[in-house]
Amino acid sequence: MASWTLIDETRETRVEAETAGGTPLLSPAAVRAAFDFELKPEGLCKGDICFPVRDRSALARAGGIDLGAFAELLGRPLAMDTEERVAVLGASPTERAERLASLQAPDFTLPDLAGKLHSLSEQRGKKVLLIAYASW
Repeated sequence: MASWTLIDETRETRVEAETAGGTPLLSPAAVRAAFDFELKPEGLCKGDICFPVRDRSALARAGGIDLGAFAELLGRPLAMDTEERVAVLGASPTERAERLASLQAPDFTLPDLAGKLHSLSEQRGKKVLLIAYASW
């Protein structure tokens, strides 16, 4: 068992998980805590919405729920760093297309040089210039 950091877009959760074949095997409690999904007889469910699971053995094994199979079933991209034990589950192509079509930037909060926090939502209705920098 090792500690993994799971990121679902903006939410970060630390869970204990076995690793098999380079992907974490998550307990049902870890899947519920990190992604709000439960494996039920009718499928993989989040609230009233369920995704049918045709091959349960590919998704759920003795050690837990395979995160790679989980992401594939939901049609969401998965990025992992097995050395650092970090996995990020991105938005599905459908969700990304809906967000782009809305022309609304997602809200975020960042500090200025003095440490004061500023949120994009505070600027709604104003013209905003965002400058992003990456060293890579």
